[in-house]
Amino acid sequence: MESGSPPGPDMLIRSGTPAFRNTILAMFCAGFATFALLYYVQPLLPVFSADFGLGAAQSSLALSLTTGLMAPSMLVASSVSEIVGRKPMMVASVLASSLLTLLTSFAPNWPALLALRAVTGIAIACLPAVAMAYVAEEIAPASIGLAMGLYIGGSALGGMAARLAAGILAEFGSWRLAMAGLGAMGLVAGLIFWRSLPPSRHFARRALSLSEHISGFAAHLREPGLRLLVVEGFLMMGSFVTVYNYIGYRLLAPPYAMSQASVGLIFSVYLVGIVSSPFSGAVASRLGLRNVFWVMIVVMGAGVALTLAASVGLVIAGLALMTFGFFGAHSIASSWVGRRARTAKAQAASLYLFLYYMGSSVLGSIGGIFWQREGWNGVTALVGVLLSLAFLISLRLARLQPLAP
Repeated sequence: MESGSPPGPDMLIRSGTPAFRNTILAMFCAGFATFALLYYVQPLLPVFSADFGLGAAQSSLALSLTTGLMAPSMLVASSVSEIVGRKPMMVASVLASSLLTLLTSFAPNWPALLALRAVTGIAIACLPAVAMAYVAEEIAPASIGLAMGLYIGGSALGGMAARLAAGILAEFGSWRLAMAGLGAMGLVAGLIFWRSLPPSRHFARRALSLSEHISGFAAHLREPGLRLLVVEGFLMMGSFVTVYNYIGYRLLAPPYAMSQASVGLIFSVYLVGIVSSPFSGAVASRLGLRNVFWVMIVVMGAGVALTLAASVGLVIAGLALMTFGFFGAHSIASSWVGRRARTAKAQAASLYLFLYYMGSSVLGSIGGIFWQREGWNGVTALVGVLLSLAFLISLRLARLQPLAP
């Protein structure tokens, strides 16, 4: 059911039920496919630099342009989902972005590749904000943390598997083979998502005027907690993507001189994100979001500092620690946005994700300038400043007055 009057709270999906198992399977597949198709280019950035004669900042456009187009598209997609329904928007997003990735593998030149990656960003945008709204509307409050944790865990696994596969396929085949393989994988995951996700029961289709659209965003920005959370999304994601965008350049260069396949294997540290998301969600459900969120920001900062070590083992340990903190913090922030938004939850989610992906796009490209001028010390200095700001904001969030139930 995608329209009509919402049923009572007794019809919310609760953990332990078949509907909950189907939902988390579907959301896991959606997260897996979406973030695989978004981030598989990260280990390929040095390959693009070599093949197309590009600098690091130029090569990063293969990701930054995608996330840059995603961000504003989410603001529109969330409102369109209020009209056409949550599930149809999400299914179309996964299948379209998979087909576009297959098409990108045939790109004849760098401008064509960037154009296709830009359109892919628009297609991908239709899922993340709507997914957060679906979970907030359909899942019982006590089970939201676990559901979001598993969705983000799927995102972590998808991001890791795609980066790993892309690095290996590029080493032993080509970047075109990597794109084609990942596009096919996305189609399979999209079909599982389509078949498994229960239809919306607490969603009522409605028309939405432009004035409503604008007033809805304005209302969310007037809420102090949401205003701080969207800034946190910008800072956290910008920091995370900046580190992963340029770590490959560092490890491919002397003294490490690692192979492309070996650099791809480094992304297996994403496995800690699969553990971190549900773990952090469960701990936050017991101890409170505000009491766990700032800790995860500190963990991120500690991980970034550790990447300054000369030992490749310590660099990898730092990446793992930063990844654990990031996915924990993002899982908590995503749940927090859904709770603090009393109405138009899809718009609130899209506002958070708008700044989240703008952080990826803007700060991810700026990081390339720091890499070219100051090397890894410059990258970590930039990220250190960003995470210091995120930590200060997390302390302000911890002191906010809780919303009345």
